Amino acid sequence: MYKVMIVDDESWAIRGIQNAFDWEKYGFEIAGQYTSAYKAWEAIRTQQPDLVFTDIRMPDISGLELMKRAKAQGLNIEFVIVSGYGEFEYAQEAIRHGALDYFLKPLDVDMADTFIAKLAAHFSRRSATRNHLLLDALTSGDETEIRRFLPLPASMAVCYYQVFAVYLRSDIKGIRKLLSPEGRNITAVEVEAGSRKLLVVQMAEHLSSLEWTPYEGVLTETGIQSVGISSISSQLQQVSKLIKEADLSASHIFLEQTSAAVHYEPKLHLMKPCIDGLYTIIHGNSLDDMDVYITGLQKYFRNHLLGMGEVVYLWNQAVGMLINTYAEELRDMELEFLNYSEIKERFEDFASLCSFLHDVLTVIRHGSSRSLQEGDILSCFNRMVAYIDRNFEQKLYLKDLSVQFFINQVYCCQLFKNNLGRTFSEYVAELRIRKARELLKHTDLSIEQIAVKSGYVDYYYFNKVFKKHCGMTPTKFRKS
Repeated sequence: MYKVMIVDDESWAIRGIQNAFDWEKYGFEIAGQYTSAYKAWEAIRTQQPDLVFTDIRMPDISGLELMKRAKAQGLNIEFVIVSGYGEFEYAQEAIRHGALDYFLKPLDVDMADTFIAKLAAHFSRRSATRNHLLLDALTSGDETEIRRFLPLPASMAVCYYQVFAVYLRSDIKGIRKLLSPEGRNITAVEVEAGSRKLLVVQMAEHLSSLEWTPYEGVLTETGIQSVGISSISSQLQQVSKLIKEADLSASHIFLEQTSAAVHYEPKLHLMKPCIDGLYTIIHGNSLDDMDVYITGLQKYFRNHLLGMGEVVYLWNQAVGMLINTYAEELRDMELEFLNYSEIKERFEDFASLCSFLHDVLTVIRHGSSRSLQEGDILSCFNRMVAYIDRNFEQKLYLKDLSVQFFINQVYCCQLFKNNLGRTFSEYVAELRIRKARELLKHTDLSIEQIAVKSGYVDYYYFNKVFKKHCGMTPTKFRKS
């Protein structure tokens, strides 16, 4: 909720402003009402509301002077000037000095909804811009950048940091109260990392304040799908690492589609049997054992509660072994080293990843992945590409497309490389980033909205992909 203060030396005018608008509907709440400009200034300075409605002319301090004082002290507060018809020139002067808007007394009630909707749209855009700048800073690892945007508690001699990554079943609205650490000595800053993903950076002076697990037992009822909880650090520059830890932990839904709050706990030391088994199949000429291996792999991950970090390790070890051993057989295959975000984008779940590895090993064993005649395959492939061109904003997985268009998913990879000169993932990403660039150039949509319209629910991942393709973040691209 955006906090609002109303300042007017006449109490009836304050009541009129208070009653004119449906504040809650548009995301505002009244944080204070003052007939004394002196008391109002003290409240503005200490509480720093988002918005101040103030009369332009008052006996002690004018509304214009209140606004100038706030700007002089660097307070990020917007002002709406209230004036009578005879004070219209004062209102114009206030606009020149940075007032957000003004209205004349008495307010036309028929215009109230339009007026406050306009204010709400402004604050939504401002909040989105600040959110993106904060997210860019937090993930940069640059302490100077983080300090510019993160409201660090000035009173703390030592500060400990922890990050929660919250994945949602629906949009973010409606769960803020659950995220609020009321009754605990913690400062929490929320950062939207997508339409269904929230990062919560928690800061506390005492380590014990952070050694507490929220959410457990209430995930399903609140619409939270999963929560990842990072380790704790006293180093501000480690926040980007904590974000990755929290995100990896929340990504347990890639393996198990159940609601849970998961602490970051790397278990790479348990991966040796998995890697040794794969090595034996690939290097020991034991391809006939691959069915048992793949089935056992999923069971092993489930029994040992392995997470996304271990999935990434398995995938990259497998890619390295396969490419080194079967370079010619797997030429033009979409086998490349991936991070956890790229794996989640490419595969729907862990079972899909295992299925792909199984298909790759099948190709090696049988020497061919073609189930149709060459002409039929090319026809099916062209229809697949046309479908992707029309639906790239949707979630697309190669496994689903291969079933839909009757082409083995491994051979699909080769078809993309041979016919389009790029992998399936590269082709889809190019379509999405091209759409994002057009929307950034030619619309006023928020970057989050553009991410969704381009096919990326996760703004954090969209940011990384856009920067990889364009050399800069979406925010900087729009500015340039």
